[in-house]
Amino acid sequence: MTSPSRKPRSVVSNSSPLIHLARIGRLELLQKLFQEVVIPLAVYREVVVEGHGKPGADLVQSAPWIRVKQLRDQALKQSLTLVLDEGEAEAIALAVEEHAELVLLDEREARVIAKRLGLKVTGTLGVIVKARKLNLVKSVKEELDKL
Repeated sequence: MTSPSRKPRSVVSNSSPLIHLARIGRLELLQKLFQEVVIPLAVYREVVVEGHGKPGADLVQSAPWIRVKQLRDQALKQSLTLVLDEGEAEAIALAVEEHAELVLLDEREARVIAKRLGLKVTGTLGVIVKARKLNLVKSVKEELDKL
């Protein structure tokens, strides 16, 4: 478990936390909390390519602290896509491959699977709560109301 003052070494994100935080103008919280966020190609495609013109697309594409990484081993992803969408499957598989300290997922089924694989999970709400604890936002309720 990471202490509030230490940033996790490796954080992998699915698309929904990126999109939700961008929508409320809080994408920078990820950089402040984690320094660098790794996303798989499927998440990049979903947010930047398919999401062109939508919240987060330009920010994710231009953020130097968001690194796109290709999954090396497709086997876990392929089995996960039987129950999850491609972005969730790649985010979880990449987190396993990278030995990530944390994976950012909002969808319940993806979170359950990630935890079963031994991953530490949080989502948009967890990011906002952690940001509040570190005084990076004034109110969790205000941020959630924006969503």
